[in-house]
Amino acid sequence: MTTSECYTCGMEAEFDALPPRERIAHDRHWRVAHATGTSLPGWLVLLPRRHVTAVHDLTDAEAAVLGTWQVRLSRALRAVTGCDKTYVVQFAEAEGFSHVHFHIVPRDGALAPEHRGPGVFGLLRAPESERVTAARADRTALALRAGLAEQAGRPS
Repeated sequence: MTTSECYTCGMEAEFDALPPRERIAHDRHWRVAHATGTSLPGWLVLLPRRHVTAVHDLTDAEAAVLGTWQVRLSRALRAVTGCDKTYVVQFAEAEGFSHVHFHIVPRDGALAPEHRGPGVFGLLRAPESERVTAARADRTALALRAGLAEQAGRPS
């Protein structure tokens, strides 16, 4: 796969024009987007801003902030969605999505047992009628941005 065939790299190439759901937060190494095709509001994807297909190929600089992003996003999801916990998952195996990415998935107490753990991926390819709309994903994105900004303003 070339970077021109990579969905993530295609989105990165349009960075300045991306809607809130595709650019919730970012730094020079990572971009945060709301997942597409999911029925679960707040399902996030943490993406390296350069094309990389394996975790072992992350630079030391990318790796140094990876855990911080995962924790900050988990905290923001808890504040915005009220979730009990988050799942953090990385596979990067789907056709067109071999670019490394981490799913940061809010899991609340009401989530059906069949959708807990790996079963949560059943919510990722939801029927069109059940998917989070672009407008709702944008609203969630803006709330998460505010939550992340609030975190940044608090002493650690």
